Amino acid sequence: MSKKFTFISGNYKKCDYFCDNKTAKIMKSPHACKYIYGLIGYPLVHSFSRDFFNQKFIAEDIDAQYINFEIEDIGQLMEIIAEYPNLNGLNVTAPYKEAVIPYLDSLDDDAREIGAVNVIRFIRGQKNGDFIELRGYNSDVVGFEKTLSGILTPQLTHAMVLGTGGAAKAVSAALRRNGIEVQLVSRRKSEHTLVYEEITRAMVAEHKLIINATPLGKYPDDHLYPDFPYRFLTKEHLCYDLIYNPEETAFMKKSAQYGAATKNGIEMLLLQAFDSYMIWTMGDDGFRL
Repeated sequence: MSKKFTFISGNYKKCDYFCDNKTAKIMKSPHACKYIYGLIGYPLVHSFSRDFFNQKFIAEDIDAQYINFEIEDIGQLMEIIAEYPNLNGLNVTAPYKEAVIPYLDSLDDDAREIGAVNVIRFIRGQKNGDFIELRGYNSDVVGFEKTLSGILTPQLTHAMVLGTGGAAKAVSAALRRNGIEVQLVSRRKSEHTLVYEEITRAMVAEHKLIINATPLGKYPDDHLYPDFPYRFLTKEHLCYDLIYNPEETAFMKKSAQYGAATKNGIEMLLLQAFDSYMIWTMGDDGFRL
């Protein structure tokens, strides 16, 4: 195995959703599986995707395995592809949702519009199984949009999205599709982005939906949180953290102190994971599950 990337086999914080340390013990060598799927990003200690997909493969008696590839540079993607000729699809997480695009042959409409990718489908030839195209998709926008139906109210017409990375882009696209005006917030000022110091009480009052799309507060750094003026929150606000590990983030705790309702990212995670599976298994190119 290449020394430049890491196969993570079990560095996971225990959770009640779908973690099962017994899963790793019954896994055979990845090279012996018919299909390999995986996740690229850095770091990956927070991720539950490996256990979720491996348990799904076991339950459905599919000869496949899901691997976490923790890589320090997106250029190592091609090393992974060379190392695993049975690799059939990937998820992409921070910080590579935008950086991966130049390595892909094509994008679907959502990924192209958003400018970020979190699913890669390997389109392979029917005769020899060699991949002929790497196609990028964005299931984050689908997963997040599906969660909106349960939280939108007539009062939620404006949203403030904290962060400007790939996740923030997907969330913003989903919100705008549902007629919600979006204000981006970042640590760096730009034409369409506020910095945290510029947020006023009136702005917070207008934006009843506050979404943390930054990695701040993600395990193991779960003591961190965005530098948002939480004192301006009220019981009319919903503070939605895309992070799912820990279950209750520091952002959620601080928001709840001022009466805001809170929601974590576990529902979005599951919905985008199901959509990833559908992307990988769709079509008739001869190398699907």
